[in-house]
Amino acid sequence: MSERLSSQRNDLPRRRARSIDLDTDERTQRELHLARTQGDAYGEAFGHLRGDLASDSGERYCGDYRIGYAVGPAEGAYEWSATDLVWREPGDQNLHVAVSVRDAGDGRFVPGLRVLVTVIDPLGRILGTREHPLLWHPIVYHYGSDWRVGSGGPHSLRVEVDPPMFMRADPVNGDRLATPAKVQFDAVQVELGTE
Repeated sequence: MSERLSSQRNDLPRRRARSIDLDTDERTQRELHLARTQGDAYGEAFGHLRGDLASDSGERYCGDYRIGYAVGPAEGAYEWSATDLVWREPGDQNLHVAVSVRDAGDGRFVPGLRVLVTVIDPLGRILGTREHPLLWHPIVYHYGSDWRVGSGGPHSLRVEVDPPMFMRADPVNGDRLATPAKVQFDAVQVELGTE
């Protein structure tokens, strides 16, 4: 683990999520091991983003989820126009907020979510709330968006996650991730800029 990551907050409280039941006819021990291996690989990639690229980051358990954030300079991205991908620079945006949502039981990234982020400035004023879409990134999938904020320093991030609407297999373990989640990260050290 890099010094930078170890110096940042690792504010994971004890897990409250329901564990994956290993006594199931639908999934073998090997399959559950493979799911956890995927979760470990994602966790390592998100750890790299947190430790080597972000100005601040954190992660917490929240019910069946493990929700994390990483903040850094605003960055350009490809977006779909009518029929094509078009590169868009960040313009006057000066902060990128990346959100990771993982299954607390196995650590795998959870796709297909509606993720809302609220940014609160150092004086407690809400700067806005917006949906963060799924973002392909060279290192790690995450939900992300660029923001325009007026100052650096300690901000708060409120993350709200609606449960995914996708189908689930396994009658024993498949009813996970079925409730919304809401978590707030305080004293997030924001450094403004663009990549």
